[in-house]
Amino acid sequence: MQEKKYPLELEFQFADPRLESEITEAKLRRWVEEALLGPAELTIRFVDLDEGRALNKAYRGKDYATNVLTFAYNEEEELGEDDPTRADIVLCTDVLQREADEQGKTVEEHTAHLVVHGVLHAQGWDHENDDDAEEMEQFERDIMEVLGFPDPYGE
Repeated sequence: MQEKKYPLELEFQFADPRLESEITEAKLRRWVEEALLGPAELTIRFVDLDEGRALNKAYRGKDYATNVLTFAYNEEEELGEDDPTRADIVLCTDVLQREADEQGKTVEEHTAHLVVHGVLHAQGWDHENDDDAEEMEQFERDIMEVLGFPDPYGE
């Protein structure tokens, strides 16, 4: 799908190490690179239920852990062509494992989708209204297909 590889600084943090051997840094890098639309400086952090809940409560006012949180640090800025998107993407291992099981997906497949979803959010994509949601979901489907995964929305 992608024609150009963009400059990427990528850090990985496995505060919750349960998926570290299955979800390798090489896989994460490939998923991120496929979703990039420009240069980026990103951190991907895997957390447990307690940290996921604390972050969601502190930053979104919701007292539960969610599957992925994206902290986009320059989302309000007009970025030049060479200016990197800067963001932290936090995945809650407990939630993503539970959702993968409920949706009949592998943990790898669901994690890939959440990483793509988080990277798109970091770059300004959202799903606040139906048109934006439809456009974002189609782009996610296209990326996941390139990565060799089925439609994440099961349609």
